[in-house]
Amino acid sequence: MSTSTNENDCVVKPVSLNKSQLCLAVLAVLITAFAGLVFGPADLGMKEVIQELFNKLPLIDFDSGLSSRQQAILFEIRLPRVVLGLLVGSMLATAGGAYQGVFRNPLADPYLLGVAAGAGFGATLAIVSGIGDGLGFLDPVPLAAFAGALIAVALTYTVGSGRGRLDQVTSLVLAGVAVASFFTAVQTFIQQRESETIRQVYFFVLGQLRTAGWDEVTLLAPYTLICITVIFLTRRRLDALAVGDEEAGSLGLDVRRLRLITVIAASLGTAASVAVSGLIGFVGIIVPHTIRLIFGSSYRVIIPLTIFFGGAFLVVADLVARLILQPAEIPIGVVTAFLGAPFFVVVLRTAWKNS
Repeated sequence: MSTSTNENDCVVKPVSLNKSQLCLAVLAVLITAFAGLVFGPADLGMKEVIQELFNKLPLIDFDSGLSSRQQAILFEIRLPRVVLGLLVGSMLATAGGAYQGVFRNPLADPYLLGVAAGAGFGATLAIVSGIGDGLGFLDPVPLAAFAGALIAVALTYTVGSGRGRLDQVTSLVLAGVAVASFFTAVQTFIQQRESETIRQVYFFVLGQLRTAGWDEVTLLAPYTLICITVIFLTRRRLDALAVGDEEAGSLGLDVRRLRLITVIAASLGTAASVAVSGLIGFVGIIVPHTIRLIFGSSYRVIIPLTIFFGGAFLVVADLVARLILQPAEIPIGVVTAFLGAPFFVVVLRTAWKNS
């Protein structure tokens, strides 16, 4: 997109991702992923893990010294958990960056349109009904959470996308607040009537990356790859939205179509992530906004970097959740909230000062 200026001298400056930024992002993923494989209640050792990973390559045969039990921990517990963390973190961060672009608000996050409330409602229904005892593809809780999230977003968009006195952005945000409040109220009502399931419901609400193997990864990967690809392809047009809907339309951009496509991709990916990991908050605010502060406000840079740094951030948060009270484990949502709440306050104060 070429540099364009509107009547108010609002300039869209195209900034491309450079090699050093990309290398830094890839390095962050590699380092955090390796740390996630090495550290935990069971000590595996850095050298042993490296040798065991290389041992999986063709024509290479190392004796890492890891027992069969340690190998099972590495490849059946930690590796799928790290991969799941990378997928969920990338999706939530990228969705957050996309939402901030289409709504022109650095405080927007992937749960803005009711995804979290809908997923919580769906998961609660599955749990209190007593059918939430399966694993992987057979577990109805993720399926119910996914369905609830999609219903909530569809309802929000139906209510908020109509033409009226309010612009589309404001209408969608207000509709999202209303829909989220409704689903949260219904979920609370159900929980009070089924108090024996409160612990299990709250475990989902606070988020987790516990896996039963590779089932969750296999379930989430297609949604993440497709949705992130769609958002990545819209990154240039998101820069144009920064000047406003009317100005972007004057540049030949179909604003409503772009917003619909971006919201669908971000919401679908978020719903899939929430379905397998629960409600992990603040990732969609912390990561894209930090990238914006450090590397600039162009979505040509923000979107690609959030893909990598989002995954790395969540792997680190999960590592903290595993280690801080080992061998016990705290919900990862507690860790991200502990980091995200102060960050949210800082961002809010910055937004006030700049307004």
